Amino acid sequence: MNPDSSNKYFLVSFIALLCTTVLITAINFRGNPVVIETKLEKLPMEISGFKGTEDFFAKAVYEELKADKHVYRHYRSEDGKQVDLYLGYYGTAKGGRTPHNPYACLPGQGWAIIEAHTIKVDVDYYPAGRNINYILSKNGKSYEVKLHWYQSDKDKILATGIQQNIQRFISRMLYNRNDGAFVQVSAFTDQGHIEEAKKRTKFFAEKILALLPRYWPVEK
Repeated sequence: MNPDSSNKYFLVSFIALLCTTVLITAINFRGNPVVIETKLEKLPMEISGFKGTEDFFAKAVYEELKADKHVYRHYRSEDGKQVDLYLGYYGTAKGGRTPHNPYACLPGQGWAIIEAHTIKVDVDYYPAGRNINYILSKNGKSYEVKLHWYQSDKDKILATGIQQNIQRFISRMLYNRNDGAFVQVSAFTDQGHIEEAKKRTKFFAEKILALLPRYWPVEK
């Protein structure tokens, strides 16, 4: 490497380090905003013909998840088809994301992941659609279809934790907040009805995606 190239490389690295230091200092100076209204609990109890009932985890689960707000509901259609909704919201002060994910939790609970990939869902505020995660797991003769994603900055739909980290960093720089949520829509089924359960969870996930920006928490 010639001296000029070395000097340019050093200068670019120095500027990048200086900018990062300034940004971190600015973040620390502004401090963390506080969640003043969650609003997620106001998500409709009836969505496109599915009527919801509230449910709750054991206290130990909440202590492990450490979210600012949990929404856990079972939605059932008139013909008895059910989808389950879980949403865990983490404010800026808690880092904006859950420490857990289905890829680690399912095997620990005895469920074998037999299929995992992303699927595209239709969302009004994303004309081209967005990818979210699909998991099919099995425990004995029971199957579970699960869709999950991360949501940040009201309407940012992200499939991976890396994407969420990038979005949270941008949001912190621009708006001094990097809150986020883990959202999961799931359904239990048997081997003969997996495709039907997949269509049902996808339909319901698209409805939840359309609603979330209107019920996004307020921080100040």
